[in-house]
Amino acid sequence: MIEGFEYVLIGLAAVLAGAINALAGGGTLISFPMLTAVGVPAVAANITNTVSLIPGYLGATIAQLKDLKGQESRLRLLAPVGALGGLVGGVILLLTEEELFRALIPFLILFASGLLAVQEPLRRRLLKNQLKRSGKTTLSPLMTVIPVFLAAVYGGYFGAGLSVIVLAVLALVFEDNLTRLNGLKQAISFSTNITAAVFFLFSGEVVWRAAAVMAVGALVGGALGGRFAGKIKPTTLRMIVVVIGVIIAVIYFVR
Repeated sequence: MIEGFEYVLIGLAAVLAGAINALAGGGTLISFPMLTAVGVPAVAANITNTVSLIPGYLGATIAQLKDLKGQESRLRLLAPVGALGGLVGGVILLLTEEELFRALIPFLILFASGLLAVQEPLRRRLLKNQLKRSGKTTLSPLMTVIPVFLAAVYGGYFGAGLSVIVLAVLALVFEDNLTRLNGLKQAISFSTNITAAVFFLFSGEVVWRAAAVMAVGALVGGALGGRFAGKIKPTTLRMIVVVIGVIIAVIYFVR
């Protein structure tokens, strides 16, 4: 299916995606379209992309373990919710016909690009709201279950932008600083993606050589992204990725 130089292309795309994820988020908007560009069917490309980026999610979660201290009860409630949603999203993906999923791709990419575009304004808004709040949880933690589950279903189905949705839900319910909530978000996103990925392992849709190349590329990219942190403005990079996402969506519409 994939030959010669095409492995170089998807490897480079994975490096770029890993770096973008480390710096600003939205790397899937680079790696997934590259897989379809080299001829991988849309559903298989989405599944392969999910599996290949798991090492990156794991690394990010481990890096933020310290921010989960004192949040064990939240994690016990929401990690299983994320896992269940990821599984449901994965099942729905496998039940989606190739032609239908390909038709949905530009809409999914536009949606993910939109989430990425509002990420920084949303973060500023959440910070502003936190400064105004009384210091107590305003809503029951149970209020997060349904929106986190729905976000996780989306994450298992496509994935790009999942973190933005989950962080927004957590910040609206829990009174806590965004650093700790970001750690919780990372753990929930990881539980969502790892469950979907494990389910996909038995689907027969994973392009294993591509997944291996991309996993290595994503790890390299994540390391490079860490080195450039502070030297590249995340907001600028995020807007570049948004523009690329919109262009890719338009190409899919035209095709």
